Amino acid sequence: MDRREDHNEQNVYQKELEEQLSGSQVIYNDQVTIDGKQYRVPYGMVKEIEFSDVPKEGMMDMEHAARLQYRLMLQEPVLRAKVEFVKQKITIVYNPTEAKNNKPKISREELVSFLSKEGVRIDPTHFSEKDFDYLKEMYSYQFNPPSIRERPPYGYTISEWKRMRDKYNSDTEKGKEESQKKFKEWQDSYAAEHSEILSDKVSAKHRNPSIREKLFGKKKKGEKGFWFHGV
Repeated sequence: MDRREDHNEQNVYQKELEEQLSGSQVIYNDQVTIDGKQYRVPYGMVKEIEFSDVPKEGMMDMEHAARLQYRLMLQEPVLRAKVEFVKQKITIVYNPTEAKNNKPKISREELVSFLSKEGVRIDPTHFSEKDFDYLKEMYSYQFNPPSIRERPPYGYTISEWKRMRDKYNSDTEKGKEESQKKFKEWQDSYAAEHSEILSDKVSAKHRNPSIREKLFGKKKKGEKGFWFHGV
């Protein structure tokens, strides 16, 4: 028997199902095309908020800041959280109340309230917020790492690397081909100058005997059956 005081909570999921069937609640079903295939992503546009000049007294130390980050990530509407103790900054990607999806949501005020309960007092004037494209900035980053995580070589900016990348890769491939070609030429010239080392007669003379030959001796040409050394 359900002993909860609010019996309306028992029918939350039933009400949600009825709303979806009646059309008053739209089921989020955002289809995206990746490499010609259809996929459904759970989020569309969400929010990224950055709190700056966070008092270090609230975060206490780096270990406490790490635990705060973990507790933020335990909140279902929070998709990503980063607590930087040294920079006095907290960055949170969260699912806002106005987002068009059926996932758990949270407001900016509720985030501030949660942080205050953890002992971190946020200055409401020191924050910046922007739209965050879940598909491009999070989903693609996780599932298409080569296209997202490309880094320029040391000493170059990303813009310089983009201009020189094609020529750099082309020159690298040419260098590999030339190196293999020179090595093959050296092999051929060495074989021509040292034919006595690479000849079959010399190779057979200096080859290591097998275990059977060590135990029973070398089998004579034309000999059949078993043989023993010295017999």
